[in-house]
Amino acid sequence: MSYILVSDAVHADRARSEPRGRALRWGLVLGATIALHGAALLWFAAHRDTFAPEVVKPPVQIALLTARPIARAASERSSATALGRGKRSAGRPAPVLHALARKPSAPPAPEAARATDADATTSDRAAVPHAASSTDAAAPIAASATSAGVRFSVPPSGDLHYNTFYNGVENAPGTIHWASEGDDYEMVVSVPLPFVGTYTYASHGRIDAFGLAPARYTEKRGRRPEDVTTFDRTAGRIGFTRTSATLALPDGAQDRFSMVMQLASLVRGDPNAYKPGVTRAFYVADDDSGELWPIETIGDESVRTAEGFVQARHFMRLPRREGDRRRIDVWLAPTLGWLPVRIMQTEPNGSQFELLWRGRLAPPGAENASSGTTPDDSSDSGPAGSAPEPVREQP
Repeated sequence: MSYILVSDAVHADRARSEPRGRALRWGLVLGATIALHGAALLWFAAHRDTFAPEVVKPPVQIALLTARPIARAASERSSATALGRGKRSAGRPAPVLHALARKPSAPPAPEAARATDADATTSDRAAVPHAASSTDAAAPIAASATSAGVRFSVPPSGDLHYNTFYNGVENAPGTIHWASEGDDYEMVVSVPLPFVGTYTYASHGRIDAFGLAPARYTEKRGRRPEDVTTFDRTAGRIGFTRTSATLALPDGAQDRFSMVMQLASLVRGDPNAYKPGVTRAFYVADDDSGELWPIETIGDESVRTAEGFVQARHFMRLPRREGDRRRIDVWLAPTLGWLPVRIMQTEPNGSQFELLWRGRLAPPGAENASSGTTPDDSSDSGPAGSAPEPVREQP
């Protein structure tokens, strides 16, 4: 009888202790859960910027720059003129002018194109000389008593070698060939594409009172016949082989690729004038039309290349019209004489074409390179350069 009483007492104690034990265990689990969640919340609060999507906001526009005559010192004008005359008297024929373009949409009226230069009188334009040659491109051109205008300095001649990408997939490498001699310039961009051949874009012209002045722009896509845009400055018209229509030729008009070098020359001449938000308008002619391109300064950034990070100034073409989703971004590097270290075009469907610098600037003479870069002995010495194909603009 006593055994039964003891057993009942033990079972009663166990029945009373089990709820307490179960409650203790659940309390410990709950406390641990709260502590873990609290730690996770604290960590996320400290690192929430890591998970935030990157939002690129163009800076607020603080200035709009338009085509104006460039400045050049009298001594530089006379030396460049003498150099050009000396070379022509030596019996060397003048370079054949070829050029290349990109398809913008609506040509501006001649009156509107020249209204931006209303502050420049006829006498001022006559007094403004040609821009710097490659022999004196080491320093920005300063205004003199006989020449007033925006500062302009042509980048040193040389070949830049690029890796090319389409939607992040690397393709065959290419180069941009750039040469400036006396009052003449030449730019050749080409990229070999599998199955379709080499795409080549060439811009040849002179340097006049408004900077680079293309004379002929050619575009050759694989085996297709080349398309030619002609800048007839005597008649003041732009002509095309793709169409019989002609356009008025505004002062400072560029083709698709000379625009990049025109921008580089302006920034090289006066880097401090291109702060974030500053926008410059360029009239750009393609292979059958022309339009204004607003190019905005985004700011200084580090560009990652095969040879490390390169400091560059980022420029972006703003939408040209409502609904325009095509973008062109250019990064100009001061260590390359303000030549492009990266060029990227983004299509409305999100596809991207990119050129990314992979080799050093190799000017014909080291004295022409103000950036202090050394020639790359491994770089190609041929006259043609290569770069990724920019996609044709759609109206």
